[in-house]
Parts: sequence; structure tokens; C-alpha cells
Amino acid sequence: MTDTTASTDVWDLIVIGGGTAGLSASIFAAQRSSKVLLLDTADVLGGTLWVANGQLSAAGTRLQKERGIEDSPQAHLDDIMRLSRGTVNEDLVRLAVWNAADTFDWLMDQGFDVDPACPVDGVGHEPYSRARYYWGQQGGASVRKVLVAAVEQAVSEGRLEVRLQHRASRLLTDDAGNVIGVEATDADGAAHRFHATSTVLACGGYTANPEMYAELNGRPLYTNLPYRHSQGDGYTLGQSVGGTLRGGENFFCNFGFLLDSDQPKPGMVGRLNTYPQKRLPWEIYVNVHGHRFVREDMESVDARENALLEQPDQRYWVIFDQSILEQAPPFIAGFDSAAIAALFADNRPYFYKADTLEELADRAGIATEGLLSAIRGYNFGVASGNDFFGRKHLPAPIEIGPFYAIRAQGAAVSSAVGLSVDKSLRVVRDDDQPIRGLWAAGEIIGASQTMGRAVCGGMMATPALTFGRLLGQRLIPLGEGQ
Repeated sequence: MTDTTASTDVWDLIVIGGGTAGLSASIFAAQRSSKVLLLDTADVLGGTLWVANGQLSAAGTRLQKERGIEDSPQAHLDDIMRLSRGTVNEDLVRLAVWNAADTFDWLMDQGFDVDPACPVDGVGHEPYSRARYYWGQQGGASVRKVLVAAVEQAVSEGRLEVRLQHRASRLLTDDAGNVIGVEATDADGAAHRFHATSTVLACGGYTANPEMYAELNGRPLYTNLPYRHSQGDGYTLGQSVGGTLRGGENFFCNFGFLLDSDQPKPGMVGRLNTYPQKRLPWEIYVNVHGHRFVREDMESVDARENALLEQPDQRYWVIFDQSILEQAPPFIAGFDSAAIAALFADNRPYFYKADTLEELADRAGIATEGLLSAIRGYNFGVASGNDFFGRKHLPAPIEIGPFYAIRAQGAAVSSAVGLSVDKSLRVVRDDDQPIRGLWAAGEIIGASQTMGRAVCGGMMATPALTFGRLLGQRLIPLGEGQ
């Protein structure tokens, strides 16, 4: 179809977005109807699964039972409430965790290549009380391959139509404000109108849109890691018909990236190993005032991340000296000591070296007196065994020049803010009344709704898959469209 007129067909379901939630919704809807349409801005399917780790969590799976692990949705919910300190949307978490095992078991039935080490209680985030954390051997690609293969099968059977490079530009409504379809613009700029009984927004978050990121999060976008098509289109669409946003109070960031430039949306040099379970720290961390703000060997990832949230611009500097560089295990993943030293040799942004601490503070933009005080205090702790922050690992003082500082930047790679939905995933207005004909699933409903002000392992991809599956099944009751 290349003209600008409306399609004469009325689809049972239009899914906007070909990522985790959208693919899932399309697959399960196509099992029940041959009038399902999937639209995506990109030229390939997969959405954030092209860049995400694809980590999953589910309680009561067949794999757990095979390995003798007793678990339940209630235990999963209890863990999420604990880890998030009660900041999640409990209705949505209940919907997710009570249906997660069926989703995961379906993935396994489709050939998902789960890592043999799984399930585990946690990696890189606060651990669950039980082993219910999974990922594929190829990360997000493992999930993507399963979903895309199922979509391609549905297309080959004539049960699903996919239109790539179609960017949804407007939701169509009737006189009562009910959503009755969508207008989308193709790669040639031609507009197409598609009508539907039901429309699902599954077009991802806003974390690749610097303007929207700053507006909704109240801080700049510091990284280019998010999927490039995460431009927030669904937010604009949903709000245009009366939808509202929520979740801004739960903005959260990781413990820091090593950026490669001071330009907008910089890339990454690498990742710091800040996990004491893997490498005990020799360095100290200070904020722009030169103050230490967290016990560097604290095992809790969540505690370190929350401490960073309270620092100016969510950034800190890693401070060490020549002796630590030479003696300590390398602290940047994939870099040995020589490679780390080389990062300071080419005037690279955020990597600073100086013969004195005063000069280092000046070059790095850290308050000099604060830095000197922090190092005096830390060195006292090394000498006495009584660190002011209670740090236990105190291998060496920071006293032999040259001295080094690396600036690390906290940033969010998922969208805390999302469209408001009810427990049936209907997009709602300010008065909590649903907008008829419009549903949403995936990152567009906000990471904060299923993880809160924390990172709860697997509670992005699994709810997206699960909510997509439920919508595909529930919006088209079995038997319709056959």
C-alpha cells in the first residue's frame, strides 16, 4: 500500500512496536486471528532486544522444578516489594509474577537457549531469596531469535502482517474519543491509516531522546547505550488522546559508566568493576566536593546506587595512586594495568593524571580541600584499621604520585516514567478512566512500575513478554477470527 488513503480492512488488533512486548502480543494474537497488524519504526524487528541483556525472572517454572528449587509467585512478589522498598505498582507486579512461569515455559518450548548456569539468585543486582533469575547464552539475542522466528511463522501462515519502517504518527479516534486505529508514515513519507478494534502501544521508552529524557527525568541524557529508536513516540501518542504519565519519582540510575567524550549522548570506554564480591576495591570514590559518599566495599549494589542518586549530577571520581595502579587487580573490565595507564596518555576526557593531589583536583574539577581531607581520612583508616565509613578492605594508602582520577557517570538506560495503565493494561486518563480501544505494554508503561526505585532482576523483559502475551490472548478471545 503506497497511497495516503485509509485501509479498507478493520484489523482485530494493531500492535505498535516490534520489541519485546509487541512481538509477544502479535504472536499470541495471531494464534487466534488472521487480522493482526504489527507496525514498527525500524527496518528490523527486535526493539531493545538488540542492545539489552534479556534477563528474565519467573517463579514456579518447569526448569526450577527440574532442579529441585521450590518457588512461588507470592515469594517473587515478596522479594520485589522488599528490593523496591514498596515503590512498585503492586497490581502490575502481581499480574506479571503470577503469569511469568507460563511465559518462561513457553520460551523454553520454543527453543530458548537458557544459560546452563541458570537459574541463579542474582548477578549484578540485589539477589532474590531464591534462584529464579535466567538469561540466554546470547543475551537479548536469545529472546529476540525466539520471538522473531514465531512472528515469521505467523506471517508465513497468513495470520499476521508486519510493516516495518512505519512510524506511528497519530492515533485515530471516533467522536467519543475512543481509539479506532492509527496513522503511520512509511519510509517514503507517505501516510497510511489503519483501523482496528483494539490498539496496543508497545513502542518502547524515551531513553534515546535527549529532550524527552531531560524533560521527564529532570537530568541530561549521558549515554548512547539505549536502543536508537527509543524516541518516546508512544508517550506522545498516548497523551494526545488523554493518557497520563507516572513514575517520575522513581528515577533510578546504575552505578556509573566510563564515557568516551563530553559530547551529547557519548559512548563508553568501559565498565568499572565495582562489585566487591568480584574484586575488592583499592580506590576511593568521591563526589565533586571531594567527599567520599559510600563505603566502597559495601556489597549491596542497591545501596551504592541509591548513594549515587544523592550526589550532584549522579557522578563521582575514582581516586588512586601509582602504587595502586601497579599493584591492584585491574578495575575496568577487559583492561589490564597497562591498558588502564594508556587511557591517561592521550588527553581523553574524564581521565586525569597529575603529580600532586592539588593539581589532580584542579584538572578533574573536584574541590581541592575536600579531596585532600577525604584522602587524609582514608589514609588514617588504612593506618589505624578504623575507616570513617566502616570500610574493611584497606590494602594501601593513597600517597605515591602520580595520582589518578576517573570520572564515572550514573545514567538510566530504561525509562522510569511511563503511560498510566490499569491492572488490565488499559491506558487511563487523569481520572483513572480507561481510554477505550487503547492498551499498553513494555517499557512504555515505565520501568518504575515493575521495578520501583531499584533494579529488580528480570523485571523489565519478563513483564514485557508476559503483558504482551496476555494482551494477545485476552483482546482476541479464542475462536474469533478463525
